[in-house]
This record gives sequence, C-alpha cells and structure tokens, in this order.
Amino acid sequence: MLEGVETSRLLKTVTEQAYNAVLITDADLTGGGPFIVYCNPAFCRMTGYERSELLGRSPRLLQGPETDRTVIDSLRQGLHQQTFWEGSTVNYRKDGESYVVNWNISPVSGDGKRVTHFVSMQQDITARVRVEAERDMLIQALNQAHDPVFVTDGDARIVFANAAFESLTGYRAAEVTGKTPALLSSGEQSAEFYREMWKALENNQPFQARFINRRQDGSRYHVEQSIAPVLNHFGRRTHFISTSWQVDDLVERENALQIMATRDKLSGLLNRRAGDEALYKAHHEHLANAQPLSVIICDIDHFKAVNDTFGHLAGDRIIQLIAELIDQQARSGDPAIRWGGEEFLIILQANLTAAMGLAERLRSAVEHLQDAEVGLVTLSLGVAEMLHGESTEQLLGRADGALYRAKRSGRNRVMSGAGN
Repeated sequence: MLEGVETSRLLKTVTEQAYNAVLITDADLTGGGPFIVYCNPAFCRMTGYERSELLGRSPRLLQGPETDRTVIDSLRQGLHQQTFWEGSTVNYRKDGESYVVNWNISPVSGDGKRVTHFVSMQQDITARVRVEAERDMLIQALNQAHDPVFVTDGDARIVFANAAFESLTGYRAAEVTGKTPALLSSGEQSAEFYREMWKALENNQPFQARFINRRQDGSRYHVEQSIAPVLNHFGRRTHFISTSWQVDDLVERENALQIMATRDKLSGLLNRRAGDEALYKAHHEHLANAQPLSVIICDIDHFKAVNDTFGHLAGDRIIQLIAELIDQQARSGDPAIRWGGEEFLIILQANLTAAMGLAERLRSAVEHLQDAEVGLVTLSLGVAEMLHGESTEQLLGRADGALYRAKRSGRNRVMSGAGN
C-alpha cells in the first residue's frame, strides 16, 4: 500500500495532469466566499487565468451577463446544505469570451464531520452544446418541411421522422423509432426492386424511385422517394436519409391517361392497339414458359340489322351490354378486347378445352340477354389454340375461320379452329 506522503504526491500528480478542470475552494460562505485554494492547469486553460490570478478569489469572477441566476442560486443552496450539486451555465474567460461549463461540487470533511472545503470537477461543454443546438435547429427545420423525411442508422432502423412523415403515414415518430422502413411496405413492389435499391445504397450511391407504400390504416399511397447514404469524416456510412413527396394525384392522372390510351371508350375493354400488345405479350410468355395459349373471337349476330332498325344508340347499348358480360365471364388476367366494330377478342393462357368452355358460357349468357328495345341478341364464336411453331397471325386466322363457319352454320354457336 502507498504511504501517506506517496498518496498525497500521487493525488497531486493526477490532479495536475487531469484532462478535466479541478477547482477546490474553502468552505467559508461569509464575506463573499467561498474562495479558491487550488485549481489545476486544466482549469486555468479553460478560464484563461493564471493560477496566481485565481487563488484567494471567488469563482464568481467567472460569472457574467448570460450566467443563469437560477443555476447560481441553486448552487448557493447546495453549498449551504453541504450536499452534492451539479449544473451547467454560461461562464466567462479572462478575455471576456463566454463558454458553457458543466460542473459538480462535493463537500469535503477534513475530520470526517466538519466540511472544510468544496471540490469541483468542471468541463467545457461549449462544443457539445453548439452541436446539440445545431441538431435541434435541424430537427426544427425538418419538422417544418412540407415533405416527409426520415433518417435511419446504419442498420436501417429509424432514428428520426418529421411531422410531415407522421401526417402522411399515420404513424407517430415514437411508434416507428427503432423499426425499419419495411413497416411501410405495401407488398406491391418486387424483391428485385429492393435488391436494386440496396445495391445502390451499399455502394454509397443515392437511390430514387416511385414507392407504393402503406399507411398505418392499411391504405396505399405513392411517393417519389430519394434515399441517400450519410458518410462520416472517414467516408464510412453511418446513416441513411430519405426524403419523399406524395404523387397520388400524378399517379391518378397517369392512370387516367393510360386508360384513355388503352381502353375502348364505348365498351371499356382494351382497344385494338392495346389488344395487339397483350397478344404479343401472351405469345412471348407462351414461348418462354411453354404455357398454353388460346383465343376466342366473337361477333354479334345481325348487328347491322340492329343499327339499321333501332339506330346507333341502341347498337352502342348492345355493345356495352355484351362487353360487360365478357368482362364478367373472362378470367382475371385474361385480356378482353374490342377487336372491331361488333367483334371481340379474348386471350387465354389456357388450352382449347378450357377456351371452348368459356366460349360456350359466353354464348349462353348472351342468348339469355333480353334488351327491352332490341329483344334477343346472340353471339357467334370461333376458338383456336396456339400450335407449335405457329405465329399469332396464323392463330387468329384459324379462330377467325372458326367464327366464319359458326356464322355459316346458323349463328349463335361456338366453333373450334383446331387442326386448321
């Protein structure tokens, strides 16, 4: 064990070389006290005073206009009560420059009973307070921003979300803190989409795309979202910042334009141009995945007579009624097209048997359709399945031939184009 002299020498050496400022005062609280009896070099560096300028003086010489009087009153109360005290406020260096100090004061009992001194450990926290103030200002600015912003750490866990984010998503910032943005996923974007996103971010590149996200209440919304890595001074990625702007109105307009470009105005089915694209896509999938491909071509019987007898408004109404039946009967994902004036095309990823079954159901449904003005309406239908090595033109030609035979055979019937 160290002897008393050695202990005192060690404590003095430690105090003199300590990084934090150390100040010792007496315990005399009268006559403007307590007064400084010791300060280490760190305290002198922090205040700008020489040790000789401080000894015997009150620490009050460090106070100034911005010193918080409430803090000083609390300090004085702690001294009078001879209890541990801690606080922070603004002090002033010898040259008049202000700094923020955090310090604690502990009473020291010389004989174990009577307090003879107070020892204070102090630290200049000006830089930390400045950083915190800048952070608070940044947070306030982000919360005033109109567009949603959130920040994640390097593990993609949310550490900040602004008020606009809360308003858009329905989540409070406290609810999402510590969670990943995956809670916003709607499931409507592919795994490949997210792989491309992470490929860019892991290479410290920004990623921007349109996201279909989900609010807390389950409703979907669209945003143009930009995600950027945040790098520290060493070039290491520490955070990600995401900014976005809602584009639901834009998506709605785009969808309306898409409908105008691809939908037949009268029937609501795909138009001829969109039908050509759908047939091309179906043929590509047929070749790539060896899936069966069939088509149904149907034509309203005696349609010219309907127009001639009842007028074009009645003819338009019949087209709409039959288009509605076709849309109801066709399987989800099977394109239904207004192929011509009174002619319709259905594309099926199905074999001839399934296509013939659908065609017969359509024929029967139309046969039971009674228009109050026109009366009975019927369909003739031709069906064909894609053969090995056949083109779409040849497939349509066989279906069209089957439709022609159905017409010649008395109409209101389904004919197969198999083998032709």
